[in-house]
Amino acid sequence: MLSEIGARLGALRARREWLGAILILIGGFLLWGVVRYTPERSAPPLLMVLTGWTAPLFAAALVVVGLVLLFRQRAGYWSAEALLGIELLLFGLMTLSFVRAEGAVNWNARLDGRDGGLMGWAFGNLLMTLLGETFATWIAAGLVVAGAILLVRYTPLIYLAATLRGWLPAVGALGRDLRAIFVRAQPPRDEEWGQLPRTPNFVAAAPEMTEPMHAAPATPPRRRPRLPAAVAPTAPDSLPANKGKPAAKAPVAAKTPAARPPRAAVLPPIDLLHVDAGVYGNRDVSQIEQLIVNTLEDFNVPVRVVHVESGPTVTQFGVEPLYVESAGQKRKVRVSRIVNLADDLALALAAPAVRIEAPVPGRPYVGIEVPNPDKSLVSLRGILESAELRKGGAMALPLGRNTAGAPVVMDLTKAPHMLIAGATGSGKSVCINAIIAGLLMQHGPESLRFVMVDPKMVELPGYNGIPHLYGKVITDVEQVMGALTWLLIQMDDRYQLFRDLGVRNIDAYNAAMTKQKGGQPLPYIVLVIDELADLMMTAAEDIERQICRLAQMARATGIHLILATQRPSTDVITGLIKANFPTRIAFAVTSQIDSRVILDSPGAERLLGRGDMLLMRPDAGKLQRVQGCFVADDEIGRVVEFWKEVVKRAGAPPAAVPWAGILDQLEDSDELLHDAINAVRGMRTCSTSMLQRRLNIGFPKAARLMEEMEKRGVVGPDLGAGRGREVLLKSDAETADEDAAFP
Repeated sequence: MLSEIGARLGALRARREWLGAILILIGGFLLWGVVRYTPERSAPPLLMVLTGWTAPLFAAALVVVGLVLLFRQRAGYWSAEALLGIELLLFGLMTLSFVRAEGAVNWNARLDGRDGGLMGWAFGNLLMTLLGETFATWIAAGLVVAGAILLVRYTPLIYLAATLRGWLPAVGALGRDLRAIFVRAQPPRDEEWGQLPRTPNFVAAAPEMTEPMHAAPATPPRRRPRLPAAVAPTAPDSLPANKGKPAAKAPVAAKTPAARPPRAAVLPPIDLLHVDAGVYGNRDVSQIEQLIVNTLEDFNVPVRVVHVESGPTVTQFGVEPLYVESAGQKRKVRVSRIVNLADDLALALAAPAVRIEAPVPGRPYVGIEVPNPDKSLVSLRGILESAELRKGGAMALPLGRNTAGAPVVMDLTKAPHMLIAGATGSGKSVCINAIIAGLLMQHGPESLRFVMVDPKMVELPGYNGIPHLYGKVITDVEQVMGALTWLLIQMDDRYQLFRDLGVRNIDAYNAAMTKQKGGQPLPYIVLVIDELADLMMTAAEDIERQICRLAQMARATGIHLILATQRPSTDVITGLIKANFPTRIAFAVTSQIDSRVILDSPGAERLLGRGDMLLMRPDAGKLQRVQGCFVADDEIGRVVEFWKEVVKRAGAPPAAVPWAGILDQLEDSDELLHDAINAVRGMRTCSTSMLQRRLNIGFPKAARLMEEMEKRGVVGPDLGAGRGREVLLKSDAETADEDAAFP
């Protein structure tokens, strides 16, 4: 199966490379014709007749597209939307050139290669005839702007834009410094000559302004943090701690299995993140409370509000069912009657959705969750500074705040794997970024490593360059199988280490290693996949099998999985995957069916979006409503820049991809096993030395092939005394005789 998929992908890659080479040749030929054209000596080339002055841009675009198809990943970050951007930009420029040059409808075809050429003439005349010159100009300019935005958004130009954006605070800080120096250099006025020169108020704060500012909205400005010069940064296991010395894993302090991993010598300061207000409320609590009581009373469901708690997204009203008279007897109102009135409550409260939790776990009342009129953002910093995170365990994940505004933290080692699903734009990628940023704020590369997969190519590639990341963020589906296979090999190797040391899990192994001189503890490995549906559409059987094997067995070795998808269907979130992922997060979905696929229960269809989620955890019997953390792009950028500076100070080479070529090796071994089976077919006995001579391989490899054939039932166990092994696989002639004897 793997070899067939590899062959198909290889053929597709070859076709793309041939197409890229052809486009490069065509674009180069057209560009050479445009460059060498002189109006006095020859007629304009065909490309100039068609596209006018944009002909060099058109030819260069063909060359660039060809290079992208030829070099693929090595060409950097490119997406298919960039082609649409190129077309809109060139088409808009041609039309705008003709409209601004002519100023009126011109029915004479432009064959001289000026302005926008034939294409600009055709579309420009059409627009001016239908809409007039002014509107035609605006539409053409709009096409240019739209094309430029797509080019910047879906090509490596986005990195240039981000760099320029990052320079703005530095330019502002430089201006403030120059202003401070200029003011200090000014002599005192004439009336002050008899006095001591006064010091400007801002001179004392001048050292604070020597670094670029990163200020969040409505928060005081903060400096970009510097690494302490007196503290040497901790290098990861693949980075040399000092130049000229071999790479080694950084030793960490001893810890008990239940304790959190030790903090690195340098961790990002909390000032990199925005301040959390931490105060949440609903100004209409009393009015909503009365509306709830009156509405339920109208349906003969008397209740009493006994508890109110406000969170960043919703306010939960705890209502206690009262008694009603029926046939002369007082009976308590059924909880199911309150649950069935959720839509009536939403109508009375003019709320988009009302969710009823019946009953609230551990409380003697029913919870009615009403959306707040003003939703508050939950920052990552507030969760990281909370006491709950300090008690969160070895791999504490900051998830958000519950309906009471209390922090929600979960230990990934107890999860042990997480499945995140929801509709587009509901907050899945923000949740993943918050989890990754929270772990980067707590762990150095000696205790935590990442393998990241992002087929969408827009969310996770910003983490490239951090020392925690194995290789780079995988954006090509072809490399996913290699990464999963490498993780399975790592899992098997770690189990072998545990067996040799006589321990059961990674905590016990690391505790033993820290007590040994020169011992190297193992880091936790977190696999993050941002879009599972793309992988399942490519090779569903292989992807599902490897993910499920990791989920079943990798927990004790410190390998944990976080999967996300925006397509919560049964062909993506299969029953086997759900069985191995007890921790699930559901964001807003469009239907109750999608909610049941994710959580096995309804409720996610009533969520409000923008980070509003339901959390299913293995240590809780009921779902928990949480408003997820919001992490801005500038916060992530500062955390990533911090760790990149650690790598830069360590003087480490770029990280290698550990799974490079692993699939080719597996395919080679499969072919060799097939040759070994054919070599022993039809024989009564065989031996390792015979297999070594037949295949012209070394004795260790022949011994491994013999063991593999024994596992597959091709040969029997070793008979001993040099008698070799019995061949259990029948020859083709024997199989044909049996078929003839027993039709």
